[in-house]
Amino acid sequence: MSRVRPGPVTKSRHKKVLKAAKGYYGARSRTFKTAAQAVDKALQYATRDRRVKKRTFRSLWIQRINAAVRELEPSFNYNKFIYGLSKANVLVDRKILSELAVHEPEAFKKIFEIAKSEIV
Repeated sequence: MSRVRPGPVTKSRHKKVLKAAKGYYGARSRTFKTAAQAVDKALQYATRDRRVKKRTFRSLWIQRINAAVRELEPSFNYNKFIYGLSKANVLVDRKILSELAVHEPEAFKKIFEIAKSEIV
């Protein structure tokens, strides 16, 4: 039986995987079998981490809001602040509150006063 060399389909598949593995360390970027495993795992991580990124950013926003609230009044905290906003029917999400706390402290202070007045 004569030897069959890989045809254009196999070559293009290998090329696609090795291109995706470009920049990986050692054999992970050179040999097809190892590169294919590395690329598969990388795609799994990418899928998972698109969801994890949302959690991470929400956590960061909450920490920034809490720090800004405590800076304005040490006895106040994030939970009381959010509770006050909900009682006042202020519909501002955590991302925007975080941005205001960092870049527009005066506007954040006004929102803080609204939340504080609803609780006390």
